[in-house]
Amino acid sequence: MTKATLNTQNPDITRHYISHLLQQLTEDYKNTKEERKKLASLSPASREEFTVLEEIELLTADIRGYASQIQVRGKIEKEQQAIERLQTMQVLDVPTIAKFYFVTDGDYKQIKAYIRMLDYLRLLILEYLHSCQSSH
Repeated sequence: MTKATLNTQNPDITRHYISHLLQQLTEDYKNTKEERKKLASLSPASREEFTVLEEIELLTADIRGYASQIQVRGKIEKEQQAIERLQTMQVLDVPTIAKFYFVTDGDYKQIKAYIRMLDYLRLLILEYLHSCQSSH
């Protein structure tokens, strides 16, 4: 392994990056306001339990919640449970989000970028939790 590889596997660096992404996501979310309004006005009543915006909100709450715990405490309560949950909550596995992401053409670039960043944060949290486990 190179020195650079070792540094990126340092939990403290990953924790700092999680904090950075959390702040970036907050800004990115604000920047999606117009697209969210447009999407909300177009969302017809469907058979889906939740709209795409509601699904994004649910994922955001969960993922940001985990990231906030890491930012503030450096750990997550019930770590193994969190790992299992994060592994199963793959953003594009949510049918409503996948349909929106892949079927909607060039529109909603900011929301799609937000979805990608949210999933990236989920993966980074998983990496952090695994590296913390292996360092114990």
